Amino acid sequence: MGKIIALANQKGGVGKTTTTINLAASLATLEKKVLVIDADPQANASSGLGVDIKKIDSSIYECIINNVDPKEAIYTTDIDGLDIIPSHIDLVGAEIEMLNLPNREKVLKGILESLRSEYDYILIDCSPSLGLITVNALTASDSVMIPVQCEYFALEGISKLLNTIKIIKSRLNPSLEIEGFVLTMFDSRLRLANQIYDEVKRHFQELVFKTVIQRNVKLSEAPSHGLPVILYDADSTGSRNHLALAKEIINRNEVERGK
Repeated sequence: MGKIIALANQKGGVGKTTTTINLAASLATLEKKVLVIDADPQANASSGLGVDIKKIDSSIYECIINNVDPKEAIYTTDIDGLDIIPSHIDLVGAEIEMLNLPNREKVLKGILESLRSEYDYILIDCSPSLGLITVNALTASDSVMIPVQCEYFALEGISKLLNTIKIIKSRLNPSLEIEGFVLTMFDSRLRLANQIYDEVKRHFQELVFKTVIQRNVKLSEAPSHGLPVILYDADSTGSRNHLALAKEIINRNEVERGK
């Protein structure tokens, strides 16, 4: 049975999509079968993995609103073992269209349950909001991973997200856990970055991943080529960081399964 992990933070620009596509690519490189669900109408995870959004027939929108079989919306990528169900700008209107659906918070859960057995990991790239699609993603997931940018306002908004997770846990998904906090855009030369790392670590202790994602030019350039950084420049810091994060996740989950 695959593990479903949502990457969420309602604060924009924290590196959610970058982390999703590069973590997914790293997990696939480590011979795991991975599916990315692009649940953000901006569809950056789709284009970042080389999907031409103008040419797709089905996206996560069609699966949610038109009951399209999710298997028909799966696209392969340049990395063996890494697939994606892309997004579309239409997803912006999906939240309104979903209001009349029965069990509207659990639509995505139903879609993903049919795919769970075919993948080791399913990663959901959430939009930077706490709307109905993100609620669906958190309801469908086993755990949530929270990227935190190493900057002054980093901790602002985390309490709101944690409160949302708590509500979803109590009302919709009792088994939802926090996979961990991953610090992104880390610059070890800046005292502020180190202070934020220490503060996040002090607050959340064991939930903070040891691996930090450093600021890296190659990491920023890769999406414009429709490639994860591991294919764009395998020796780059960004590539090495995400591989280390993938190994950390695999190790954590193997320890948990062994308990």
